[in-house]
Amino acid sequence: MTTSTGTARVGELDLCFEEFGDPNDPAVLLIMGLGAQMVFWRTEFCEQIAAAGYHVIRFDNRDCGLSSKLDGVRTGLTSLPLAMLRFEFGRATSGTAYTMTELADDAAGVLDHLGIDRAHIVGASMGGMIAQVFVAEHAHRTLSATVIMSSNNRPLLPPPGPRQLLALLKPQPAHATREELIEVALERGAVIGSRSYPAAADVARAHAAEYFDRSHYPAGFARQFAAILGTGSLVRFDQRILAPTLVMHGSEDRLMRLTGAKAVAKSVPGARLTVIDGMAHDLPRVLWDEIIGELTQHFASA
Repeated sequence: MTTSTGTARVGELDLCFEEFGDPNDPAVLLIMGLGAQMVFWRTEFCEQIAAAGYHVIRFDNRDCGLSSKLDGVRTGLTSLPLAMLRFEFGRATSGTAYTMTELADDAAGVLDHLGIDRAHIVGASMGGMIAQVFVAEHAHRTLSATVIMSSNNRPLLPPPGPRQLLALLKPQPAHATREELIEVALERGAVIGSRSYPAAADVARAHAAEYFDRSHYPAGFARQFAAILGTGSLVRFDQRILAPTLVMHGSEDRLMRLTGAKAVAKSVPGARLTVIDGMAHDLPRVLWDEIIGELTQHFASA
């Protein structure tokens, strides 16, 4: 399996990326979610898609992983409860460091750097939000769209499960050690991940350690979360999407509820919704054949 790693210069940012497969095959751009590094798209997951005849690209969003960090830039959030209340009613928070539009432009910049005209766009969680904006704003660059475990933040959607949201937003202990922060990550994964398909304890710990050692940057998480609030409802983007669109969601996801996926599928003309039984807010390895099968079938039909 051919792989290569590099850095794309996009405006003033350096975005770390990795490629899998034959560059002459149709491109698949994988966009990860809130505070999630590109390695959350596991190497073997990417290789399995590439083996089906695709050129797979994963990358770190700005403020995450090995991509540029906006050190010292404020989030623009003066009151998180007030921002969340406005968000629930579809109102965007003003003054944030950036929005989903800039993050979608970053993704387009990665394709520009690689000389790729068009790609299948796949986003998970916040990455699914970025994907919705991308395929609306960069329709000519899109072969197909896939939105996984995400939402369009339509006004008055049921909010995330309080336990899951607390696990995601819980402040990390000050002056915590590496081991303590790995434990925090494991606890978060246990709450938002698939209870029907939990990862083996040693595998989960190894992954958490890998993520921490590669990059630990809570400030970027805060700015990315502010970007979600600063963009508000994505319905205005969904209604402009022309690309064939697959919406994929787990039946057990309590962080991004199934109602969010249904809202996306309803807003995007001609979108198809598929529900993965037993999946929550993660991509369990035991479900990869089903998930990747859905993806490659969608790519081929597009």
